[in-house]
Amino acid sequence: MDFERCYRAVDSRDQRFDGWFYTGVTSTGIYCRPSCPATTPKRQNVRFFPSAAAAQGAGLRACRRCRPDAAPGSPQWDVRADVVGRAMRLIADGVVDRDGVPGLAAKLGYTERHLHRMLRAEMGAGPLALARAQRAQTARILIETTGLGMAEIAFAAGFGSVRQFNDTVREVYATAPSELRAARGRHQTPPGAGTITLRLAYRPPLHARALLDFLAVRALPGVEEVRDGTYHRGLRLPHGAGQVALTPADGHVAATLRLADLRDLAPAVARCRRLLDLDADPAAVDATLAADPALAPAVAAEPGIRVPRAVDGFELAVRAIIGQQVSVTSARTTLTRLLAARDRVDHEVGGPDGDLEPDQPHDHRGEGLRGFPSAEEVLGVPDEGFGMPVGRRETVRTLARAVADGELDLAPGGDREESVRRLLALPGIGPWTAGYLAMRAFGDPDVLLPTDLAVRRGAAALGLPDDPKTLDAYADRWRPWRSYATIRLWRAA
Repeated sequence: MDFERCYRAVDSRDQRFDGWFYTGVTSTGIYCRPSCPATTPKRQNVRFFPSAAAAQGAGLRACRRCRPDAAPGSPQWDVRADVVGRAMRLIADGVVDRDGVPGLAAKLGYTERHLHRMLRAEMGAGPLALARAQRAQTARILIETTGLGMAEIAFAAGFGSVRQFNDTVREVYATAPSELRAARGRHQTPPGAGTITLRLAYRPPLHARALLDFLAVRALPGVEEVRDGTYHRGLRLPHGAGQVALTPADGHVAATLRLADLRDLAPAVARCRRLLDLDADPAAVDATLAADPALAPAVAAEPGIRVPRAVDGFELAVRAIIGQQVSVTSARTTLTRLLAARDRVDHEVGGPDGDLEPDQPHDHRGEGLRGFPSAEEVLGVPDEGFGMPVGRRETVRTLARAVADGELDLAPGGDREESVRRLLALPGIGPWTAGYLAMRAFGDPDVLLPTDLAVRRGAAALGLPDDPKTLDAYADRWRPWRSYATIRLWRAA
């Protein structure tokens, strides 16, 4: 938050800093993203804030021109493993709306008072204010992209009352909810109840093809598919089922969400952003990796490579266990068999709860996709439904029991070091599996998998050492972005 550095970013309208901080203009009473196209304000009229909630707490409203609430999130909260980083990921996932501040504090293992103090120190706002800022953004999206009544929007966005909703929207946007809807003009709402379209911003560059290629090779029938440049998948969300279509475009990813319960909008958006690593800082990553002559040509040819992450930590853990020491194709076949067994069990007991209404009109692309089975559903699959060696089947079941019993936290807000330690304590899970999950499920940006065969092949293709110990030592120069180097080595292979 150095004033001179922040002011230079604002003066140059550098979009790389969007989401890192917010610019408050005391003479106009608004706050903006750094790249706002408006005239650069005078120094004496400027204050900088670490969060939108902090700017709102100072009595400023969101700029209608640059829409700072729609900026990509700070990359700090996507990669940091400390309590504040974990808290920000959990707030984005809607934990405060579902469980309140006591529930957030309990998940983090701190008292409410101490948590409030830590967030105030770094974010300029406490957990309630941060959650309130997110509710305001969710409300604006619903107002502008759906035909729902204002009372429905208020409760779907997480507000406790219509009055609280009206007051917050007026305070944050300096206009009434009805005026926000009128201002959208002729914008057409998408067909079908529960269908929402929005843009997910990111910091350029974004190598979209690399993301889609990675996801397409691993796509599971009935759960996800990549077609015509769009990634479709089913979602298992806190209040029900969902489906999403994600299409990378210039400067944003177009998202069409279809939700059984609109209260799941914020967590669905957070999980899609995490899946595509949209809050990353590609300039910082690429600058570090390009300093290595062996990686420099690849970085120049393919800037903006992201780490494909996950919408569900348990799903990725099952995929990782089944994928141990087998090809991607073989793992996909085994997982497809497991999904078919889950569907048979669901059919026998009368179908899954919380599905989307079958007669709802909607965009038929990706129709019928469901979220990956929950830990409880996996535990209900009979032995013959696994189609894998007994040892591996029991590892999957042990994992599922640990997650179902609350002994293992695979959510993005979990303690990474503790989660890795507990994973390694489970029979059948070794360093490769734990590292793979740390990279893709927990969001650790600095994981290298030196024993991975594809990583070693990629290293050899680039003229790097392919012996695990030698490669591990060499990779110190890629810190703190070794996860991104791993993705590049996979591509080189």
